Amino acid sequence: MADTLTEKLRDPDYVPPLSQAIPLGIQHVLAMFVSNFTPAIIIALAAGFGFGSADMVYLIQMSMLFAGAATLLQTITLGRIGAKLPIMQGTSFAFIPVMIPVVKGAGMGALFGGIIVGSIVHTLMGFFIGRIRGWLPPLVTGLVVVTIGLSLIPVGIEYAAGGVPLKGKPGFGGLEHWSLALVVILVSLGCKFFARGMVSTAAVLIGLIAGFLAGIATGAVNFGGVARAEWFAIPQPFKYGIEFNAAAIIGITLMCLVSAIETVGDVAGVTKGGANREPTEKEIEGATFADGAGSLISGIFGGLPNTSFSQNVGLVALTGIMSRFVVTCGAIFLLLCGFIPKVGAVISAMPISVLGGGVIIMFGMVVSAGVNMLSEVRWDARNMTVLAISLAVGLGLKQVPEALQHLPQTLKILMTSGLLPVAFLAIVMNLVLPKSEDANA
Repeated sequence: MADTLTEKLRDPDYVPPLSQAIPLGIQHVLAMFVSNFTPAIIIALAAGFGFGSADMVYLIQMSMLFAGAATLLQTITLGRIGAKLPIMQGTSFAFIPVMIPVVKGAGMGALFGGIIVGSIVHTLMGFFIGRIRGWLPPLVTGLVVVTIGLSLIPVGIEYAAGGVPLKGKPGFGGLEHWSLALVVILVSLGCKFFARGMVSTAAVLIGLIAGFLAGIATGAVNFGGVARAEWFAIPQPFKYGIEFNAAAIIGITLMCLVSAIETVGDVAGVTKGGANREPTEKEIEGATFADGAGSLISGIFGGLPNTSFSQNVGLVALTGIMSRFVVTCGAIFLLLCGFIPKVGAVISAMPISVLGGGVIIMFGMVVSAGVNMLSEVRWDARNMTVLAISLAVGLGLKQVPEALQHLPQTLKILMTSGLLPVAFLAIVMNLVLPKSEDANA
């Protein structure tokens, strides 16, 4: 009997009772909820939309709605689109270092033009994804992930200290801001390491709720936007217009390549952790198609690029349940939230310092994830050189953008993003430099 049950749990087509499927689906949502809406807030702030503004609410709403829609593409599928696996999709952190300079320099229309073109290319990668997997071994992917985290950590510190609008003013870095951020950090750590089950899984979300409540108690929360928000709304196509900007298209398309390879890794993580097997080519291709198609639909309606969420891959191994219908329940919950602007309005009422406490943890964990990937690398002279040159040039140009002031504006935006030069140099040097015979990366 036990063996039969184990076989059922490892079957993606197994349909558990709703009494199990719904709570497990909500658990998947709790694991990714904060990471899913945080990029929307960061891009809204980069675009000059204030906390609680209608535009921020809309972007948060779209992050939930299209995370749910993209997840359904993976679990239910549409033709060749989707892996028929329990893969949770959500808004990707990886694109933020590229999207921020695009939004600040070229505007929202250019951002969504780049997302749409990049997503089309991302979808087409499904036809040849297997041929380019070798371009991104742990050395390259680890470097890229570490760079994403390092590029974003200053954003978390700025938020925790009161936000960019206060930077350079007496109120920036005040105790009233840092105290709320510390509440989030301390509660999150307590839940993560001194609790179990859903409380541990949703540690950052619980920390944000605690910081939110502390903000209410100190008068830092303004619910005016919640009162103005509607109870139901549908997405608007091309809400922010569309503009085809070269820097946006090139930057986002290159990041789509990285995202596609990351999804291949997540597919392998799901099948190995949940069913103890390697993924099939059909599953890898379907997952890549869904990744790109989900981002394309999202971009048309003012949502940000989607990708598979690695934290949910771990949940599949932890629960031992491979059923795609569990994740489908979570996707339906996200869809419902996405149609209710009141939900986005409540999130956008959160003080920026509370968000800062949460993203300090999340961005730090991104760096940790990259370091974990790099632990698989054999650190010979070749691989150390790839890391050294990539990080030194990529992060150095980001810190001193004036060093490229004579370049055309498009190229300057790409070269000072931090992430793109690191990824480009790491990929090229990894392909060109000769490997030692016993190297494993």
